[in-house]
Amino acid sequence: MKIYIASDHAAYGMKKEIIADSVFESIDFVDLGCESEDSVDYPEYAQKLSREVLADKGSLGILLCGSGIGMSISANRFPGIRAALCFSEDYARLSKEHNNANVLVLGARFLDLEQAKSIIQTWLNTEFAGDRHQRRLDLIDSSVARD
Repeated sequence: MKIYIASDHAAYGMKKEIIADSVFESIDFVDLGCESEDSVDYPEYAQKLSREVLADKGSLGILLCGSGIGMSISANRFPGIRAALCFSEDYARLSKEHNNANVLVLGARFLDLEQAKSIIQTWLNTEFAGDRHQRRLDLIDSSVARD
């Protein structure tokens, strides 16, 4: 499974640990940056990841920053991106089951590595429920202003 992943400087360490963790050895992470703990502008990485997820139909992405708020706001500016900021397994499960989230966002300053890994695993292992939830996603998509 291929997953696009990106972070800002505040979450760089967590991103690297997630990529290297053996629990995710079956995942082909495509690291879109950043490359160090030097300060960067998080919207650039949210935009880069969002464009990749949209271009690669059916793919998923993971964004990490200090709080997760900036990344989720930036990613959700793209029609077709459903970025969910999750702080628990329940949020992760519901974001996928009910909202078919294609981007998971994590706040590295509020989660330890074990929590982040558990949230990722839950999110990846949850299926979209469809039915009434698809109808609601269609309503969301129909309300997005298009150029």
